[in-house]
Amino acid sequence: MSKKVSFHTLGCKLNFSETSAIGKQFVERGFSIVNFNDKSDVYVINTCTVTDGADKECRQIVRRALRNNPNAFIIVTGCYTQLRSDEVKKIKGVDLILGSNDKFNLFSKIIDFEKNENPAVYVTPLDKMSEFYSAFSTEADSRTRAFLKIQDGCDYTCTYCTIPLARGKSRSDAKKNVLRNFKKLIENGYKEIILTGVNVGTYGQDINESLYSLLAEMIKIEGDFRIRISSIEPNLLTDEIIELTASSAKLCKHFHIPLQSGSDEILSKMQRRYNTKTFKKLIEKINRKIPDVGIGIDVIVGFPGESDNHFNETYNLLNDLKYSYLHVFTYSERPNTKALNIPDAVDFIVRKERNIILRKLSEEKLKTFQQNLIGKELQVLFEHSVKNGMMKGFASNYVRVSLPENTALINELVDVKIIGSEDQICRSVIVDSK
Repeated sequence: MSKKVSFHTLGCKLNFSETSAIGKQFVERGFSIVNFNDKSDVYVINTCTVTDGADKECRQIVRRALRNNPNAFIIVTGCYTQLRSDEVKKIKGVDLILGSNDKFNLFSKIIDFEKNENPAVYVTPLDKMSEFYSAFSTEADSRTRAFLKIQDGCDYTCTYCTIPLARGKSRSDAKKNVLRNFKKLIENGYKEIILTGVNVGTYGQDINESLYSLLAEMIKIEGDFRIRISSIEPNLLTDEIIELTASSAKLCKHFHIPLQSGSDEILSKMQRRYNTKTFKKLIEKINRKIPDVGIGIDVIVGFPGESDNHFNETYNLLNDLKYSYLHVFTYSERPNTKALNIPDAVDFIVRKERNIILRKLSEEKLKTFQQNLIGKELQVLFEHSVKNGMMKGFASNYVRVSLPENTALINELVDVKIIGSEDQICRSVIVDSK
């Protein structure tokens, strides 16, 4: 019988694409992939280090895997291991530790899958992480939406962020490689391709290309599919990209844009590359150009020095803007970041209170956004999950939509009419084609 391998991915969509690339290495060597809750011979944990919670979660997941099979071979890789391999070494039961780039050559590091008293550690130094490793979802996944890695690393110096320390300098995949992998995903039946990276908007800057030129090539390819950009910095979301999105049915009417703070003083301390005035103009422009566009906004609460006035500035800006949802993060101190040297730390209770306030605002914004869609037609990609006679999917603008069960429509782009909204999901009926 073939050996079994199981995967658990923490963090961003980029990590999911890279887990797929790791999975492909195992499948090519005769392994079968099983659910992480099942008994497996090998468990691979692809980690994140954006928050303290992710670090703690990694330890819990290792323990969970060993409960499933005490003799399993445990591999931990990703951003957490790149930055804090000494901490991972202390987790009982871990056998192999791989840095951010080392996971792509996993089988060159393994002689066998016998458990070790002391874990083997392979972490490439940051200054030598110059190679780009392609990654994308494969047929081994059960997803209707695929993640395609086009960029890695980051040259930005945001004072709160460890990602450049874990991922290295910004680097792009060659356009011909991206397009080849993109076509493979379409041929494999994926209907939505999500372009991922650490800082996707910088794609091509190191190879005399641009994200706009890549998108312009992609939409020329024949097929029944759509493209979604995972996240893009406000200073990198150009008029060209907005216009292209407005004019092409193959580009999702959705942008996820980090704000992080609605206070110019805090943005300056964060070393962000825009101010609140330019951010507000950008959101207003997108809404003018693209009707019913979905806009997600990242925001961090409790950054050092964030006073009540600073937070009120953030709240008021977000309250005034038109968007569909927020991702709210509570600031947590990260080792080796410049923010550690910024005075006036915000009390943890205050951080949590501010998080709750913005999450409530996000719920209100989403409710308003969804109610404004009632009576309108959207194109939805329905997924395999069917529950209580209903199936769900994402519209182009990233709202969740439900429809009475019709398995023939799974993994199909379907035109629907929104008839109601509840529990953060829009109810729909199929548009009668005449």
